[in-house]
Amino acid sequence: MDEDQDLSKQKAAAAAKAKAAALARKQAKEEGPGNPSGEDDLSKQKAAAAAKAKAAALARKQAKEEGPGNPSGEDDLSKQKAAAAAKAKAAALARKQAKEEGPGKPSGEDDLSKQKAAAAAKAKAAALARKQAKEEGPGKPSGEDDLSKQKAAAAAKAKAAALARKQKSPGDEGDLEQAKAKAAAAARAKAKAAAAARAKAPAEEIPENDIKNEPSPNQPVLNQIVSAIERHVGQDALLDHYINKLSKDVPTVVANPDTYYSIAELFRYDAQLNFSYLSELHGTDFETHMEIYVHLHSFDMNQSVALKVKLNREAPAIPSLVPLWSGANWPECEAYDLLGIVFRDHPDLKRILLGDDWKGYPLRKDYQPYDVEV
Repeated sequence: MDEDQDLSKQKAAAAAKAKAAALARKQAKEEGPGNPSGEDDLSKQKAAAAAKAKAAALARKQAKEEGPGNPSGEDDLSKQKAAAAAKAKAAALARKQAKEEGPGKPSGEDDLSKQKAAAAAKAKAAALARKQAKEEGPGKPSGEDDLSKQKAAAAAKAKAAALARKQKSPGDEGDLEQAKAKAAAAARAKAKAAAAARAKAPAEEIPENDIKNEPSPNQPVLNQIVSAIERHVGQDALLDHYINKLSKDVPTVVANPDTYYSIAELFRYDAQLNFSYLSELHGTDFETHMEIYVHLHSFDMNQSVALKVKLNREAPAIPSLVPLWSGANWPECEAYDLLGIVFRDHPDLKRILLGDDWKGYPLRKDYQPYDVEV
């Protein structure tokens, strides 16, 4: 009986296929030769689907007539029918989408584009993976090296900061404060001991007058200079002589206005003294008199000397030292310009800071500006 059922099914299927083929040929003839190949395929698929459906219906009808003992082949036929219907539906949907996208684009083109896009995405992902692998490998580029260095530097800074915070813990701060307190106490004790040492045994202290009267190391030089002046210029050539303790113990002589040039000439040309360098010359208004201060230096003796002379304030005049030291030129012009001291025999005595028509001498204590607005 099973063989008769299979034969009946085969016959029904063959008849359905033949009928579907005839129907498809008939539809093709009706549509004419201009029908595109895609439409033919659709018609054929529809006809095949209809034939399969008809065959399936016939098979089910025969199965019902034969009773409930339907063999397992019916299940397979149902599955085949469902699969065919699904395929037909998918094909129809694909053709519909192809028509909407344009007549010139075949349906397979979409699949090809999708495949190309997927391949491009895979290739890009692979390239990115290879790049990351190279960066993580031994051949690391310089940019990655810089990043590693920055990370290492940041880690070192963080470690140093943590160590500093650890060192600045409350206990350590207390030790630091204690050390500072000890140092301050030691300094105070040292100062106190020094003060005590200075105050110890008043009888042993040197009297202040004795300190002032202590002989200067330049006293022998001053004695030599005074002796030379008295021998060559005269006993009354000097008004005073002393060691200027406020100016590095410089031997200082105060000359008479009449002997000022003679003493300067002795300083310049005496073989033993030879004060060949004039380092300073300036004038001062003491209100009661004017004074010229000359500072000389002897390279042979490695010694300096100061020569002073007091002048009448009303008509201050003195011989120029330019014939002895050319460096006295501009200092004497300055003293003339600002104090009104006249240097006789000066080669070019003139005002060098103020104009020739300036009224008065600004460094005099009684100076009154001619123009109050100036």
